[in-house]
Amino acid sequence: MAHRLLVLYGSYRSDRLGIRLANYIVAGLRARGDDVELIDAKAIGLPMLDRMYKEYPKGEAPEAMEQLAAKIRDADGFVFVTGEYNWGVQPGLKNLTDHFLEEWFWRPTAIASYSAGRFSGVRAATAWHGTLSEMGMVVISSTLAVGPIAQTLDADAEPIDDGGKSLARAFPRFADDLAWWAEAAKTQRQKMKPPY
Repeated sequence: MAHRLLVLYGSYRSDRLGIRLANYIVAGLRARGDDVELIDAKAIGLPMLDRMYKEYPKGEAPEAMEQLAAKIRDADGFVFVTGEYNWGVQPGLKNLTDHFLEEWFWRPTAIASYSAGRFSGVRAATAWHGTLSEMGMVVISSTLAVGPIAQTLDADAEPIDDGGKSLARAFPRFADDLAWWAEAAKTQRQKMKPPY
């Protein structure tokens, strides 16, 4: 069954290697038949958080925020693709995420992390787990951790070397887990209105 999925990516660097992982995931989910859109925080360009989407009077939020809120509400699930900055999360992706709250509720999310080194961004992934749970999402247990990113995916987001082979082996379980939770959450929302 096809699902509407958003892949969120947040690096603002001029030489972004993590976009390779975001593009790999988008392509992989589309190949499975899902309706997938890449949400690039840098391209959307929301300002530093001053007011959340819900704090604007109806119809008065900036256009980019209004459009993204609708996409989040319409999604069946999410994938957060995150690099690691000094043991923490990317500020661009965190800023984009914090503009919304209720829009995220009652849907699953998956975390894919990466880094230039061998730790594969796992410390950022761990930090995101608590944040996304607090924001009303169910974080699935399957993760992707890619590092070194430049030795795993080439500039066209194609797997290379042993790291690429490992990623290709791990992706189906990651995608299956997300699909299962997306379908479970969608079915439950149709059966019963969320409690809040």
